[in-house]
Parts: sequence; structure tokens; C-alpha cells
Amino acid sequence: MPQPQLGEARIITETGLDRRIADIIEPVLVAMDFKLVRVRMMNQNGLTLQIMAERTDGTMTVEDCEAVSMVVSPVLDVEDPVDKAYHLEVSSPGIDRPMVRKSDFTRWTGHLVKCETSILVDNRKRFRGKITAVNEDGFTLERDQVAYGEEPRVMIPFNTLAEAKLILTDDLIRDALRADKLAKAQAANQNDEDDSEE
Repeated sequence: MPQPQLGEARIITETGLDRRIADIIEPVLVAMDFKLVRVRMMNQNGLTLQIMAERTDGTMTVEDCEAVSMVVSPVLDVEDPVDKAYHLEVSSPGIDRPMVRKSDFTRWTGHLVKCETSILVDNRKRFRGKITAVNEDGFTLERDQVAYGEEPRVMIPFNTLAEAKLILTDDLIRDALRADKLAKAQAANQNDEDDSEE
């Protein structure tokens, strides 16, 4: 399973205040070897700023969330993009994660996704189905519910995507747990190699 690249730009990004905050914190996250997944200001518990991030190997522990929070918080205090009091929440993307980079589609090929496009693609804006193929320009979706007169497969260009998210299934849970276990084993092996070099 190919791992997402650190320098890979997101194809789905925020707008407005969320975009300003993302522009402020993304370089900080990259310097810490994390990738920004999404920033969202939400009206819950007063005002909550949710930052979704992950390590380059796709993992994100509670300790990672704390580390990101401790570094990002003072940067946001200095830049002060939000003129009201808010709670900062740093989290992992979760298993039914937002898909924001081309590599996300490659990594989760074979799994169900629901997505929305900004323009009509094949006379629709909302799609749901299995990712069957990915190339530089977009991905092929095999619809799980085909309406009369529609083709079972549709090619969705990346530049039309407004939103995309994995759908929670037993297969997705199994593959996500397997990927997480593999990433942790690789990290442990890396730490063992680093220790033996000292």
C-alpha cells in the first residue's frame, strides 16, 4: 500500500477563515513531519477549531495530538486569526476519513467512498461507490447503486471534487487496522535501527 507523501499538496482545501488557519498551521505541521488533513471551525461547545492531522505513515496517536496542539496553539495565539474565544481540538482523520490528497484514493482503492463534485459529472454531483482505479487526473468509481440509464462506472476528475470521505465498512476497518499495525511495526524497526547506530 503506497504511503502518502509529505510534500503532496491537498486537492481538497478549505475556504474563508478555515483556509487562513490552514495556511498558518500547515508549515508548522510539515516541520514536525505531520500532514494537515483538514481544518474546520465549528459551532459546538461555543466555538471549536478542529484540526485533523496525521503522521506521514498515516498514523496519529493521542501523544501526537498533544504534541501538535502544544506547538500549534502558540502560533495561533501570535497570528490571532480568530477574533473570539475557541476550543482547540486536534484529532486523527479516523477510519472513515476525509480524502484530501490523490494518494488517499490510491491508498484506499477497493474501498467505498462518497463524494460530491462542484460541477455536474455524468449528470450528477453526488456519488457513492468503490474506488476501482486511480490515475493522475482522477479516479474511477464503481457505483453501488446504479440508476436507470447510468453507467455502473464513472470517472471523477480530481479537479471537480468538493468533498470526499471513506464509508465505514468491515473491510475498511480490517484494512485500516492492518495498515496501522504495519506502520507501528515499521516505526519500531526504525527506532531499533536508530538505537543500534548510537
